[in-house]
Amino acid sequence: MGLLAAFTHTLEITLPVFLMVFLGLALKRLGWIDSHFITTASMLVFKVTMPALLFLSIIKADLGQALQPTLLIYFLAYTLVSFFLAWGWAIWRYPRVERGVFTQGAFRANNGIVGLALAASQYGDYGLSVGGILAGAVIVIYNIFSVIILSLYSEHAATDLRSLLKNLAKNPLILSVVAAIPFALLDIRLPGWMMTSGGYLAGMSLPLGLICIGGTLSVTAFRASSTIALDASLWKLVWVPLFGVLGALACGIQGPALGILLLYLGCPAAAASFVMAKAFKSNDKLAANIIVITTFGSMFTLSLGLFLLKWLGLT
Repeated sequence: MGLLAAFTHTLEITLPVFLMVFLGLALKRLGWIDSHFITTASMLVFKVTMPALLFLSIIKADLGQALQPTLLIYFLAYTLVSFFLAWGWAIWRYPRVERGVFTQGAFRANNGIVGLALAASQYGDYGLSVGGILAGAVIVIYNIFSVIILSLYSEHAATDLRSLLKNLAKNPLILSVVAAIPFALLDIRLPGWMMTSGGYLAGMSLPLGLICIGGTLSVTAFRASSTIALDASLWKLVWVPLFGVLGALACGIQGPALGILLLYLGCPAAAASFVMAKAFKSNDKLAANIIVITTFGSMFTLSLGLFLLKWLGLT
């Protein structure tokens, strides 16, 4: 695949996402949505629509084709490594109050929506099945460690072990993944009407979440947090995928699996990171800025990465 084709494929996924953010910004400026709407809609995404999206993506996955132990283990292990590296960097560089949002933005990717869509676009049913398993597995790590890091640095959330475990046990995203596993393993099929209704809910996640992100954007806040947001975005789009791909090559991972890994490691910061930052009363504007920067930047970094892998004959 040439550079132009790779860029076009990526653009077809990321540009609509980016435009939805600006739609939210425009709606807020016009006064058609307000802070109360954004808070309520964000919680709806966190508690209802995104759990529905994750549940359906897992139960639809073809486990026979999708379960690749080497790729799965490497992806999960490297995700943990990237979390601790980003956390260490945040401790060294930034004030305590910003460390949780920085760390989450630097290591947590939008695999459940953008990553899965990119994998399907590039590799068809193979990308959809493998990507579904990877997304379902990593979302547990994303949420566990996001809850931990946001709780540790939140001025409004308890940080003792009991409270952390309670937050994890009640996290709707984690619960949806856990609930979906038996259905996927036992190949239990839900009635058509339930799948259709669930699809309606799941389809709301991306547009509603991104409109809320756009409505939260503030030029003043962007200027104040630009250094931190840009640094987190550089981690998310450059350092995390670069070292992840190099490590995968050292482990013998090549072909379409390597391409999917690049897409998952290098796709934009997760929309859920904004929702969770808001839920923990952390700097949700910083989280939103990281999402916007990485969404726009990923159009270029992923296109370049895919082109290099193809040019080198690695995928």
